[in-house]
Amino acid sequence: MDAAFKALADPTRRLLLDRLRERNGQTLGELCEHLEMARQSVTQHLDVLVGADLVTVVRRGRLRLHYLNPAPIHEIEQRWISEFDRPRLQALSTIRNQAEEYAMTETTVSVPTYVYVTYIRASAEQVWRALTDADLTARYWGHANVSDWQEGSSWEHRRTDGSEAVDVVGRVLTAERPSRLVITFEDDLDAVSLREPSVVTFLIEEHQDIVRLTVTHENLPNQEMLNGISSGWPAVLANLKSLLETGDVLPQAPWDMSPSA
Repeated sequence: MDAAFKALADPTRRLLLDRLRERNGQTLGELCEHLEMARQSVTQHLDVLVGADLVTVVRRGRLRLHYLNPAPIHEIEQRWISEFDRPRLQALSTIRNQAEEYAMTETTVSVPTYVYVTYIRASAEQVWRALTDADLTARYWGHANVSDWQEGSSWEHRRTDGSEAVDVVGRVLTAERPSRLVITFEDDLDAVSLREPSVVTFLIEEHQDIVRLTVTHENLPNQEMLNGISSGWPAVLANLKSLLETGDVLPQAPWDMSPSA
């Protein structure tokens, strides 16, 4: 957390985060276009942000794409914003977001991508099992993720309220246990629509007794879904981290991660 505060103290680094919030997944060259400073200086600022886990670099071929990682800021929010204050702040945020939406032009077209990174004191195998075991996902997610997790197989995101209703379905695109899992993420209507489903990639990188878990959610259909998963993924992954590190989940309501939420 100290590294995050140090990184955020510099106005140039805050500006870089603002640029990524406006349009995530930019290259170094694209970020340099907005700043009147040498490319090497921008690189140094980005290195500080990456070191503080506020920015994540994802490689696409020869490109290095930079994504805003909200995990450290989410931890600050969890530590200092009480349950009493949270509803009031969420109401203010809703008003602000609605005003921003009204100001947007209808000609803006984009396919947003969301990236989130967290560090878990566990083994890669434990994290893989937490992502794919129906009973474990039911504990920290509030939904049971059900599949045999073989490439080409289907998977379901089932409610645990006794109804066993399915809110999300998809297919397993890649299953490289215990390091990489790629799935499509769609509701029932999406499954028969012409729109391509969104895709979630779980990258599990082990170093000694720590795992770096990177979740990338791509091909999002609209800003509404991006807003929903921007709240959902941090909550789900914080619960997963708590379960693996302490044996218990956080005292919060399960999150509905269905695309239509």
